[in-house]
Amino acid sequence: MTTPTTDRPVVGVGALVRSGERYLLVQRGKEPRKGLWAVPGGKVEPGETLKDAAAREVREETGLEVDVGDVAWVGDAIGDGYHFVLIDFHATVVGGELAASDDAADARWVTRNEALELPLTDSMHELFEGRA
Repeated sequence: MTTPTTDRPVVGVGALVRSGERYLLVQRGKEPRKGLWAVPGGKVEPGETLKDAAAREVREETGLEVDVGDVAWVGDAIGDGYHFVLIDFHATVVGGELAASDDAADARWVTRNEALELPLTDSMHELFEGRA
């Protein structure tokens, strides 16, 4: 997700991809929150559904194809010069091979406890500490 250039909140989506007891996380390669870990995600493009945007972002950032399900979490990411309204969906892998790409510096499968040991974005703490 790049920093928005508008004075209004921007809609962003993410995918809580789970395989057994492991979750897919990416390390952000660009601002905002460069270097922090989060579920794959990004901005919704005009004319794109929320679920299509979540699937596209996972594919672009990780090389994985996913089936996007129900909403997992809704919240905000607000910082200096940005405000994202975030909707994260449950998702399962249906194809592809894991490889960090696009604006992800790294991508890996982690357990919930391993996730909580990583430098996470603020919204990921909220997601993993109570709702995932």
